[in-house]
Amino acid sequence: MTRREAVAAAAAGMTIVTSAQAKPAALGGDPVRKKAFPGWPIVGPAEKEGIHRVLTSGKWYRGNGKEVLAFEERYAQLVGSQYCLATANGTSALMVALHGLDVQAGDEVIVPPYTFIATVNAVLSKCALPVFIDTDAATFQMDARKISAAVTERTVAVIPVHIAGSPADLDGVLAAAKGKGLKVLEDAAQAHLAEWKGKRVGTLGDCGTFSFQASKNLNSGEGGAVVSNDGDFIERCYAYHTNSNARKPPAGSSAFMSGWNGAPTAQGANLRLTEFQAALLLAQMERLEAQSRRRDENAAYLSKKLREIPGIVPAAWHTGATRSAWHLYMFRYDAAQFAGLPRATFLKALTAEGIPASSGYSPLNRQPFLENILKSRGYQRIYGEARLKQWREQNELPVNDRLCQEAVWFTQTMLLGERSDMDDIATAIAKVHQHAAELATSSRPV
Repeated sequence: MTRREAVAAAAAGMTIVTSAQAKPAALGGDPVRKKAFPGWPIVGPAEKEGIHRVLTSGKWYRGNGKEVLAFEERYAQLVGSQYCLATANGTSALMVALHGLDVQAGDEVIVPPYTFIATVNAVLSKCALPVFIDTDAATFQMDARKISAAVTERTVAVIPVHIAGSPADLDGVLAAAKGKGLKVLEDAAQAHLAEWKGKRVGTLGDCGTFSFQASKNLNSGEGGAVVSNDGDFIERCYAYHTNSNARKPPAGSSAFMSGWNGAPTAQGANLRLTEFQAALLLAQMERLEAQSRRRDENAAYLSKKLREIPGIVPAAWHTGATRSAWHLYMFRYDAAQFAGLPRATFLKALTAEGIPASSGYSPLNRQPFLENILKSRGYQRIYGEARLKQWREQNELPVNDRLCQEAVWFTQTMLLGERSDMDDIATAIAKVHQHAAELATSSRPV
């Protein structure tokens, strides 16, 4: 296509994929893209100044500094919650929140199978039983329609996970939880600034948790937070996260400006955020909204282009979702539309074109470590063989199994580039589609 023809085609609204006909890089052709996508994390003067400020202050932990307190106040305002408690990481945020909700040994907690292992590990840390329900393939989220059937007399809570930064079906989850008297803990580890009906996720259930691990859209290397509008709940969380030391603010003072009273009140652990991490988060927050808008724009543009390619189905949103954090860009890959090209070969071909991609999660409910836990003497004593046998029988989740075979992920940093970067992604996928039969033949063993 000549330049004049390309301009005319663009004016007519035609999709232009200039190199889809070229030989695939996996078969010796030139890749669509040779430059790297934006790096992560982004470090600027604010991060350097924040670290220097804490370093020279000599006050490095939340007991004697002010950075963690400042972060908690700002993050609560950002998400629209009355309270925020910073923790050492996202996993500890879940553990702290489960303690605050009084989840105990012998309880059951409903969880999705399409999530990071931390969601389940936190439940196991309380000697509670994670009960999996199947996934909604279109959205990659927990299928809220299946919550009620999974409830037993032991069930106390449900954890919807806003996977990839897109909101789970909160209307469905909250309705099911209310009908069964369950607490709702929103796992928003990947969902900074995501919204359900215009309200930030993490604030619609009884509590929400976030992660600030190195890959996250808001990043301090490690870090987490619990948010809630329940002051008593937050105080239980506070005492637990700082080795049983409760805080009792003087009358009329802020709950987040009180000191230590040194009186252990309940079981606890040391799960505090450091002043260094808080300083990084305060600096990173300055860019969060602008970065989120860039991801919004690029994801919308990319989805429009990818829907034109047979066999590529971008993850859908539930009706109430009004904003995604786009921590991941996910789509389903239909090998039948790619001449039977296996997903693993598709990923290799895409990577060869300069477009890094991954296959995402494997079925969490089928991980061998779970069976080892069920066979442990502790779980045998607490739940008994009859309940654990029933758990195994209910642990068949065919929709999630298939999703784990079809999913493809791009990382959030790929959405921070220019619109031309999105064109490169679409062009590379179209190129693989165009040559799928040839790629499939070359990948078969002789």
